[in-house]
Amino acid sequence: MTQPVDPAYLAPTPILDSEHPSVVALAREAAAGAASPVDRAVRLYRAVRDGLWYDPYAPFYRPEHYRASRVLAAGRGYCVQKAAVLAAAARTVGIPSRLAFATVRNHLATRQLLEYLGSDLFVYHGVVELYLEGQWVKATPAFNRELCERHGVEPLEFDGRSDSVFQAYDRENRRFMEYVAFHGSHADVPVDELVRAWEEAYGRERVQGWIAAFEAGRSPRPGSFASEEVVKA
Repeated sequence: MTQPVDPAYLAPTPILDSEHPSVVALAREAAAGAASPVDRAVRLYRAVRDGLWYDPYAPFYRPEHYRASRVLAAGRGYCVQKAAVLAAAARTVGIPSRLAFATVRNHLATRQLLEYLGSDLFVYHGVVELYLEGQWVKATPAFNRELCERHGVEPLEFDGRSDSVFQAYDRENRRFMEYVAFHGSHADVPVDELVRAWEEAYGRERVQGWIAAFEAGRSPRPGSFASEEVVKA
């Protein structure tokens, strides 16, 4: 028997602003003609995965940095920001959604990103959980197709019926992503919790330095992630 779903997983929030015109437009355009909720979810997933570029150097410390309409306007974001867009768009078309978080070890990254983090751990990596056909399934829209090609890994697909989580190996059978810990699911982005976890993992001084750079109107890591040097971690 299908269990009732918490109404919070369908409701708009200041971050998951599923009623914003830009989010509504994305959801309606991507899901147009879909025959079922599963089909709608798959189309939304692809629209977010490839329509927004992955940017690990995006601002991260305020709720508005994750607001779906703001991320859409920027055209880019890191995993949690892209997950926020997918979660909001799903709610727009009546699909319950929530955010889930995990720490992953990245075995294939860029030299610059590893230096920036001081670690090969991605703490509070974000995915979306969608309620489809009576079950919660995970969707990971983080890496756009072009970025996957550059890193030598197949773009991550989602069929709406089974979990879509990071690939364990790349095309050359090298370790790609390893899940280290899971941090639960939330109806919204727990920004304060996320920032605290980053400070614990990467060091408060490092994280506060990133924040200070953004507050001063500059990026703490100038340049384009898409052009950085891919290395085996």
